[in-house]
Amino acid sequence: MDCMTMAPERERERERELTPEEERTLIRDICAAAEVQTKEGDTFYLITSRWWQSWLDFVNQDMNVTVSNGYGSHNYGSPCSSSPKRPFAIDNSDLINDATSEISNVDIELHETLVEGRDYILLPQEVWDRLHGWYGGGPTLPRKTINSGLSQTDLSIEVYPLRLQLLLTPKRGQAIIRISKKETVRELHRKACEVFDLILDNVCIWDYYGHQKHDLMNDMEKTLDDANIQMDQDILVEVLGDCNGTTDGGCMSSVQENGSNERDSGSLAAEPCRSSISVAEGLSTSKNVSRSCSSEISQSQLLTSPSSELDTVHATSTVATRGPPVGLNGLLNLGNTCFMNSAIQCLVHTPELARYFREDYHKEINWKNPLGMVGELAMAFGDLLRKLWGPGRTSVSPRPFKAKLARFAPQFSGYNQHDSQELLAFLLDGLHEDLNRVKHRPYIKSKDADGRPDEEVADEYWANHIARNNSIIVDVCQGQYKSTLVCPVCRKVSVTFDPFMYLSLPLQSPSANSMTILVFTSDGSALPTPCTVNVPKQGRCKDLIQVLSNACSVKGGEKLILAEIRDHKIHQFVEDPMLPVSNIKDEHLVAYKVPKLDKKSILLQFVHRREEPEGNGSIKAWKPYGMPLLAPFSYDGAARSADIQRALLTMLIPMLQSEKSQPASLSNSCPRMASHATDQDISMNEECAESDHKDGGNHDREEADCHLFLELVDENNQLIDLSTVEEKSFKLLSSSSSSSSSSILVFINWYQKDFQNYDTRRLEILPEVYKYGPPLPKRSRGEPLSLYTCLDAFLREEPLVPEDMWFCPKCKEQRQASKKLDLWRLPEVLVIHLKRFSFSRSTKQKLETFVNFPIHDLDLTDYLANKSNSQRQTYELYALSNHYGSMASGHYTAHIKLFEENRWYNFDDSHVSPINEEEVKSAAAYVLFYRRVRADNPSPSNGAQSCANQSHSLCHR
Repeated sequence: MDCMTMAPERERERERELTPEEERTLIRDICAAAEVQTKEGDTFYLITSRWWQSWLDFVNQDMNVTVSNGYGSHNYGSPCSSSPKRPFAIDNSDLINDATSEISNVDIELHETLVEGRDYILLPQEVWDRLHGWYGGGPTLPRKTINSGLSQTDLSIEVYPLRLQLLLTPKRGQAIIRISKKETVRELHRKACEVFDLILDNVCIWDYYGHQKHDLMNDMEKTLDDANIQMDQDILVEVLGDCNGTTDGGCMSSVQENGSNERDSGSLAAEPCRSSISVAEGLSTSKNVSRSCSSEISQSQLLTSPSSELDTVHATSTVATRGPPVGLNGLLNLGNTCFMNSAIQCLVHTPELARYFREDYHKEINWKNPLGMVGELAMAFGDLLRKLWGPGRTSVSPRPFKAKLARFAPQFSGYNQHDSQELLAFLLDGLHEDLNRVKHRPYIKSKDADGRPDEEVADEYWANHIARNNSIIVDVCQGQYKSTLVCPVCRKVSVTFDPFMYLSLPLQSPSANSMTILVFTSDGSALPTPCTVNVPKQGRCKDLIQVLSNACSVKGGEKLILAEIRDHKIHQFVEDPMLPVSNIKDEHLVAYKVPKLDKKSILLQFVHRREEPEGNGSIKAWKPYGMPLLAPFSYDGAARSADIQRALLTMLIPMLQSEKSQPASLSNSCPRMASHATDQDISMNEECAESDHKDGGNHDREEADCHLFLELVDENNQLIDLSTVEEKSFKLLSSSSSSSSSSILVFINWYQKDFQNYDTRRLEILPEVYKYGPPLPKRSRGEPLSLYTCLDAFLREEPLVPEDMWFCPKCKEQRQASKKLDLWRLPEVLVIHLKRFSFSRSTKQKLETFVNFPIHDLDLTDYLANKSNSQRQTYELYALSNHYGSMASGHYTAHIKLFEENRWYNFDDSHVSPINEEEVKSAAAYVLFYRRVRADNPSPSNGAQSCANQSHSLCHR
């Protein structure tokens, strides 16, 4: 029907009022024509859903009354007395935001939270013209049809054009404009000059996202969409006449500094998450415009989306598509939801899951599973997957899905940043429980292997698992470990076969700490000896003492005392058995092997001092040096100087420099030497001490050969010269200490001649206490880490952490057993999590290690412990979740391969762009998704082709 014939008809319509049936029929015919003829650039109009519903009720009233005809009477509903009245004038005021910014250059602004189908309906221009001619009203809200995809038929209605803030420099002006994302840079340039009344040739504009100059926008024919301009982004308008005075040396020099005047397609990946406003693509949400005005114009069909789809804010309305691309829809960022978007895109592009959820999966929902979410999580995920597999290249809001997620997993509520791997773990487990085909789980008791073949035991464990857990998630994503535990005491071996959903691989982060500690003995049986032990990385102080006691052969009547040394004194005793080893930060950690103390024993701490010059060197003073000694001392209320001397000399026996007993360079074979020298040497020293005392306490070390000068610190911090104390007993009180243990501080003042009798060099050498271990292959800083190396570290045998002690059925006690994992059964889809994040009580860090993972032919055949499986176990990468930036302000994206196109895409929230395969590998790779390669299926399909050849309603039902 051409324009010449339309005009007389409209005149006749104005002369008489059409019946509701005539209006309905006329609008139906116009909609049918518009569905076929819609093209890019056509105009659609917003109309409030409230008024549209009242018009639907009015034109459908003849279907709700009793109608009599020659074929009998049919009652369709209410009587005529309650028939809806003719609507008043169109009133779109509830769609308008009256509180628009004063600096806005847009006359009419829509509310930001409008949802198609709930708040408004989109009508073709001819339909709007008819309704507006019949009823009048307004305001008129036209919106253009744009091309939203690769094909010319991928049409969308841009309900929310880009809202851009123009920032004028150097005059500091600003303005807000609306412009279509399909407009060119030239049009933006023209509008900017028009707003600020500038001359075109004197102005350059910049992509000023995040208040940083990203690119000079000088490609005038490039669309804003291709230039990656986002909603609510800043555009810097720079006057060329002032460019030479800018800090970056003018527009052209800035281009050279940036290296390019075009944004690299992958550069957006490193940007932080954007707010829900800034990522809004501004497109309509209906699935097909024709559904708003169907040829079957009933109330149910005129309304667009079902209630479950009403929250798809700002998504795209696809119009009259013919064979469009599928699987290229982005997800809007609702505010720090990039972690969720990345995880979802990886799951929905898993071919097996895509096919499953695009078919009728509802029959498998387990509505009564107490471990599930009453099927709601599965349905929400299925609905979102179908939207994302809709035709075209649009943006979908995950708001309904996020609401369900927050309901069942409150940890993901709100708009804080989270871990995409944690979300994946919850989703896989939650979807499994919602779709578990087992309605009543039987109780099955696991049997011990008892020497049976691994193949038999593994199949038995798997059958028991499937009897209780049987879902699409188990079919696709679950594999099986072989777990071997060995008791360190009785050597009992326990083998179990457990299911797994994903592999969490360490990035060569050690599972144990190697600690080297200097061990002192109090009985003179050995020199101070460094001892190296491996402690679990998350181990406690009690674990350190246990392994150190074993290494030092601590006997039943002995114990180890750990102490931190500062300024050559014991700063504190490490007594808390639950103190994490990682919290012992002081490098100077020593251990003292002493007899177990009784109630009458106290500890004597001997601190070494020697004379050192002070100031200009003419005056000497006693300065502490070396490591202190610790000895138990039996004390019943009185002590003698000779007893303290004896305790000290006993410990110093291994350091005696005797021609017969020991050379200057002492070995560790001291017990034999001690047994020969103890009585003689102690007697010799006692005689010297007594002789010295009889001489009146003469401290002239030139005349003394073997006496050691001791000073005791009393409770008043006063020094007591033990060589002047009379033989009568005196009392000892423990000196102030930062530890709960009691110790008496005694200074050993070493004179020069004393060093002729004793070699104290062992007291001055303190080995490194803490270092990473076990030793790992050294890599240069730039050398990549192989994924196979990470897998080797994951499967390496290691002791259990103290929190996971194993109850040995033979010992009947908790044991820190060694554990070895092996891969026994591999899934169709193998999810690999690279453990980039580490947490402790005081630190949080991210490992930026570049992992060289294979994209094709990940071969795990040699890693499979089940050698009865003769098939090659090879996998191909098809998706990965990336994390950029730090833990506090990071951003997640996803790289996805579409098998039908054999092409990789970067999914950065709402922005989807093609990338080359070599761009897939980066240090941002966080969660990898591999799919098994089968000889009979070299080209995996995600079901997109079959869906594209069917009615698009399959993707949206």
